[in-house]
Amino acid sequence: MKVAVLDINGKDTGRQVDLSKDVFAIEPNNHAVYLDVKQYLANQRQGTHKAKERAEIAGSTRKIKKQKGTGTARAGSIKSGVFKGGGRMFGPRPRNYSFKLNKNLKRLARKSVLTMKANDKDIVVLEDFNFDAPKTKNFTAVLKALDIQDKKSLFVLGASNNNVYLSSRNFKGSEVVTNSELSTYKILNANKLVLLESSLEGIESNLSK
Repeated sequence: MKVAVLDINGKDTGRQVDLSKDVFAIEPNNHAVYLDVKQYLANQRQGTHKAKERAEIAGSTRKIKKQKGTGTARAGSIKSGVFKGGGRMFGPRPRNYSFKLNKNLKRLARKSVLTMKANDKDIVVLEDFNFDAPKTKNFTAVLKALDIQDKKSLFVLGASNNNVYLSSRNFKGSEVVTNSELSTYKILNANKLVLLESSLEGIESNLSK
């Protein structure tokens, strides 16, 4: 699949890049995508939720009424969850929500979403660029030139670039990552995937294994 290379002014440079069929033109596997996104979101959860149970509530331990003859249910502690101010029954406890997936499945998921983006014409290939200093207006100009200032976008760099990254931090809808930080969730979450030329080799070599 051939894609035109644009410059930071949104103009066609006259060059084209050939996107690998093994990465950008496979049969998408929806279940692999689902599992990878599920793992990503699960790993974001802190799991620090906690409610006090009856053993952790401050209160008397005496039996509050006699066992028989009251005509109501038996009760042995004021800290029971059935009473106001008592402990929470079956409340949340701290836990780890993360789970493991094998590398081949995660690789398949990333190739699947890249194929989806390619099929939807939502991939833009941009020639490598840099800023002299981190300035928001420089990144704003790039977004406007590509006509994606009102869309969620993901810029993928070949290597870390502090000036570009810092220039993009004020935009909630745009994110800048390197090819090694690329994830299934981030690709799916973006309306436009902007790949710098230098990132293509890294993406294809990482996913063609």
